[in-house]
Amino acid sequence: MTLTIAPRFRTLVLLFAAAACTLLAGAGPASAHAAVTGSDPGQGAVVDKAPARISLTFSEQVAMSDDSLRVLDPEGKRVDTGKPSNVSGTTYAVPLHSGLPDGTYTVAYQVVSADSHPVAGAYTFSIGAPSKTSVSVSGQSADDGVVGWLYGFGRYVSYAGFIVMAGGAAFVLACWRRGSGVRPVQRFVVSGWVALTAATLALLLLRGSFTGSGKVADIFDLSLLGQVLQTKTGAALVSRLLLLAAAALFIAVLFGAYDKREDAQEKRDLTFGLSIGGVVVAAGLAASWAMSEHASVGLQAGIAMPVDVLHLLAVAAWLGGLGALLVALYRAPADTPVDRPAVHRFSRIAFGSVLTLIATGTYQSWRQLGSWSALTDTRYGQLLLAKIGLVVVMVGVAWISRRWTGRLAETASVEAAAVREKERVGAGAEPAGDVATTAAGDGDAPAAGESGLDNNTETDSDTDTDTDTDTDTDEHPGTERAAQLARQQAARDAARQKRMRDADPNRFGLRRSVLAEAGIAVVLLAVTTVLTQTEPGRTEQEAKAASSSSASASSDTGASGALTLNMPFDTGGEDGKGIVTIDLDPARVGDNEMHVFVERPNGRAFDIPEVKVEFTLKAKDIGPLPVVPDHIATGHWSANGVQIPMAGDWQVDVTVRTSDIDEVTVSKNAQIG
Repeated sequence: MTLTIAPRFRTLVLLFAAAACTLLAGAGPASAHAAVTGSDPGQGAVVDKAPARISLTFSEQVAMSDDSLRVLDPEGKRVDTGKPSNVSGTTYAVPLHSGLPDGTYTVAYQVVSADSHPVAGAYTFSIGAPSKTSVSVSGQSADDGVVGWLYGFGRYVSYAGFIVMAGGAAFVLACWRRGSGVRPVQRFVVSGWVALTAATLALLLLRGSFTGSGKVADIFDLSLLGQVLQTKTGAALVSRLLLLAAAALFIAVLFGAYDKREDAQEKRDLTFGLSIGGVVVAAGLAASWAMSEHASVGLQAGIAMPVDVLHLLAVAAWLGGLGALLVALYRAPADTPVDRPAVHRFSRIAFGSVLTLIATGTYQSWRQLGSWSALTDTRYGQLLLAKIGLVVVMVGVAWISRRWTGRLAETASVEAAAVREKERVGAGAEPAGDVATTAAGDGDAPAAGESGLDNNTETDSDTDTDTDTDTDTDEHPGTERAAQLARQQAARDAARQKRMRDADPNRFGLRRSVLAEAGIAVVLLAVTTVLTQTEPGRTEQEAKAASSSSASASSDTGASGALTLNMPFDTGGEDGKGIVTIDLDPARVGDNEMHVFVERPNGRAFDIPEVKVEFTLKAKDIGPLPVVPDHIATGHWSANGVQIPMAGDWQVDVTVRTSDIDEVTVSKNAQIG
C-alpha cells in the first residue's frame, strides 16, 4: 500500500511547489501597499527657479531612513541635504542645495509602508528646461529580485507551517483522540512547527535586504538585522519565535503525557487545559501577522486586527485539519484506521470554520476594496475573486466528502458485527494444541500478494523450529510452536483487515475527495499569500484618483479660460483624507468667480468645518491674498469677485480643516492671466 500512496503525496508536494513558484514569482518589493499620491514639483514638471525642497505625499504613513529620499542631478550626483522629514500628515520632504543649475533632476524614493511592505520608485522634473540625464528612473536596485522572491516564498512557508501545526494539533485534540495510531499525524504537526520556525528565522534575515538594497549579499548584514529588530515587523517576528517555544511545549505534552493518559477523567481535564493553552498560543501566533500587515493600518484597525486573528484561526482549523485527516486516512496503521466519529467531528469543525471565514472574509473584503468597481478593476480584487472561486470549489468537494462520511456509518456497522462474530467464534475455539491444524486448514487463504509472505513466514518458522530443536525442544516445544502460530494468525488478521479497509468503496471515496480538497487548499494558500502582498483595492483606487488629479495641476477648459486645480489632502485625523478642487473662472486679471469642491477619495462630496484659500505671486512679492468662500451645498463653497491683480505663476494655498484640531494646507502653482 505504501508504494501506491507515495506517488500521490509526491504529486501533492509538486503541486505545492508549482503553485508557490507560479504565484510568488514577481511578488517582491514592487508589490507595494502605499502609493505616491502627489509631489512638489510634480512628475515631468518644468519650474523656473530651483525649489528649496522636494516633497512627496503618500497614501498612508511610511517609515523612512536617511537615504529614503534622494535627488540626483543630470550627472547622477546627489543634491539633497539633510534627512527626510515629515512635514504634514503623509507628506515628506528633503531640502536641496541652493542655486541648482538648469537641467533634469531625478527624485528616487525607497520607503516602507505602514503595513510593512517596501515602496520604491523614481520620477524626474526639470529646472529651466529639460536636459539629458544619465540617471535611471527605475527606482529599484540592480538586484534581479531574488531577495524579493525568497521573502515571498518565506511568507508562504510560514503561513503553511502555522496552518499545518495549529490545524493538525486541533484535529488530534478535538477529533481523533487516538493513541499509537496518531504517530503519522504527530510527524505532520511537528513538520509544521519546523517549517514555521525556519521560515520566521529566514524572514528576519531577509527583511533588511528586502526593504533596502535588495542585494543577496546584505542578507547576513548584522547591522541591517539590528535595524529590523527595531521595526514593527521585526518585533512581530521575534514575538512569533517566542510563541513557537511555547508551541513546542504544547506539542510535547499533546503527543507525550496526553497520548499516554489512560484514565478518562484525567484525559478530559488535560484535554480542557490543552485546548485553552493551544487557543492562546495559536491566537498569539496569528496576531503576529495581524499586528504588522494589512489589518494594522487603515480603516477600523482596532476591529480589523482581532477579525484577522479569527480569520487565520478558522483557516488553520479547516485547512490544517484537512491535511491531518488526509495523513490519517493514508498513513494510519491498519489496526487503528481513522474512524467515522473522528471524520464526523472534523466535518462539524470545518463547517463552523467556513461560516467564520465567510463572515470575517466579507468584512475584510469591504475594508480592503471600498467599492464594487475595485473588485474587477484592481489586482487585489481580481486575486480576491480567484480566492473566492477556489473556496467555492473547495466547499463543493467538502460536501462530497461529507456524503462519503455519512456512508461510512454502514461500513462501521458491518465491521463491528464482524468483530463481534470473530470474538464469539474465538470464545469456542479449540485449545492451543489444535491451533496448528486449524491454521493450516484455514479456508480463508491470503491474497496472492500475501501468500509469499505467509509461506515464507511458515518456512522460516519451520526452519527456526528445526534449528532450535537442540536448545528449546527439551524445554517448551509446545509453547514455542503456539507462539509462532499466533504470530502467523495475527499477520493474517492484520492483512485481512487491511484488505477490507482498502476495499471499502466509501473509505476509498473519502480519501480521494479529501486529497482533492488538499490539492485545492495548496493553491488557495498560495493565492492568499500573494493577496497579502498586493496593494489593497481601496488604496490603489485612491492613489490612482489622487495621481490623476495631481497630474492635471492646471487644465484649460477651452474658450472660457477657466482653471481647475485638484489637490489631495490628508489631515491625519479620522475621515481626514480627500480631494479639494478649485475652479477659477475665467482665470484672468480682474474679477473671477471661484468654486471649491471637497470630495472623499471615492468621489462623494462631504462637508468639513472650514476651507480657506490664499493666492500668492512670489515673483512680484504679492500676497498672500486671502479668500473665505461661502458654503453653498454639501461639499461646495463659492466666492465671487476674487481679484487677481497681475498675471503670473500664482501659488494657490488651500487650508482644509476636518475637525477642531485636524488641519492641513495644500498648495499648487498655476498660470493665471
